[in-house]
Amino acid sequence: MRILLTGATGYIGKRLLPILVDQGHKVICCVRDLDRFSPPSSLKSAIEIIQLDLLDPTSLDHIPHDIDGAYYLVHSMSASSDYETLEHQSAQNFRRAMSQTKVEHVIYLSGIVNETELSKHLSSRKNVEDELAKGSYDFTTLRAGIIIGSGSASFEIIRDLVEKLPVMITPKWLNTKCQPIGISDVIAFLSKTMLNPETYNQNFDIGGPDILTYKEMLLEYGRARNLKRHIYTVPVMTPRLSSYWLYFVTSTSYKLAVSLVNSMKIEVVCRDQRLNEILNIQPIGYRESLTKAFNKIENNEIVSSWKDAYISSGMDFNISEFIQVPSYGCFKDVRRAGFQHRSKCLEKIWSIGGENGWYYGDWLWKLRGHLDRMVGGVGLRRGRTSKTSIEVGDALDFWRVLYANKEEGRLLLFAEMKLPGEAWLEFKLEEDQLIQTATFRPLGVMGRIYWYGVLPFHGFIFKGMINQITT
Repeated sequence: MRILLTGATGYIGKRLLPILVDQGHKVICCVRDLDRFSPPSSLKSAIEIIQLDLLDPTSLDHIPHDIDGAYYLVHSMSASSDYETLEHQSAQNFRRAMSQTKVEHVIYLSGIVNETELSKHLSSRKNVEDELAKGSYDFTTLRAGIIIGSGSASFEIIRDLVEKLPVMITPKWLNTKCQPIGISDVIAFLSKTMLNPETYNQNFDIGGPDILTYKEMLLEYGRARNLKRHIYTVPVMTPRLSSYWLYFVTSTSYKLAVSLVNSMKIEVVCRDQRLNEILNIQPIGYRESLTKAFNKIENNEIVSSWKDAYISSGMDFNISEFIQVPSYGCFKDVRRAGFQHRSKCLEKIWSIGGENGWYYGDWLWKLRGHLDRMVGGVGLRRGRTSKTSIEVGDALDFWRVLYANKEEGRLLLFAEMKLPGEAWLEFKLEEDQLIQTATFRPLGVMGRIYWYGVLPFHGFIFKGMINQITT
């Protein structure tokens, strides 16, 4: 079968793609930025890649006519203050485009919406569902609550809170009940639902066997990690304070924190789990989902991470717009150093950031990260998805990977920190030398003041960094 996969670069899409290929499907991957999509070579013969923007109806003409099924795995999660309108328009454009094809079945992954009063985020999800359901195809919605898996936003937030805070003074919404589900079960439900007539024109809640409060989830995580934690809830913490609390303690962005806090005040418990019987799936429990996530992290096998989505930084751009580093009107710090072993030098470059740090003056990097967070930036909290590999589009502390070619020996990063301008950091191997270039394109007078203000620190950090990489 020919299956259209939107959100192919997202947290769910990256994990669903190899499963669909294993099932023998030909998968048409929809991406907004071709430069950001780097599928494994083992999948390339079974996939087709098309570039489209759901907000641009003309780009949807690239969708093949002869598709059998389609997944709609796109959402904004407050990437814009007007994301409800954008999500509705995207769904409308997609529904119209699908009506011009031979598609039989469309599947949408949404959130559990069993309350009369929904948060802005869940209300937007429901509006998208209603819009997609108007199509001329058979339609199925799978509604999930908290998804637990290595790299998921929910798991990362739980991990940050429990690992960092022995005692927590928390808002009262931590007593809200939810029904978490493991990422492996989400993928199983999505893959087995496709083109199954028993699921047509219905919506299903999917969840694990455990119904827990958020407080119970945090405490269970602590027990799984042999960490003794104390949690006290107070009624006086407003949604705004709760959002700031999540933002400063965890790796989430502030915009995402606001959406999560508003959603976490609402119970997300499955109405029924009849889809389990239809598809013969028995979801694993919360503790087992945690264990699987721990194992993936321990073995450096994180397939996808929410941090690699642009929502983690609040930025929205195409990599192709920034991959050509400008020179006019820019300040540059260019350093060269010889090396003896190319492979050793490459390994250091490809392991930079995250737990490994930046090889020199890490306390200054951390200070810069703290200052960035104080003004609403991403700081260093995102780390990196894999300890050893880097792909285009990955988040790397407060950088975004624009180009990564190990054979060529070139890594190009773009800064997502709060700056009065734009910044690039490039590592390039030429013959027996490493060329390390920091480029800054200032925005107005403040940009120039910023460059000269940090110039003394650049001399200290960048010199030390290139020396450490090449030794």
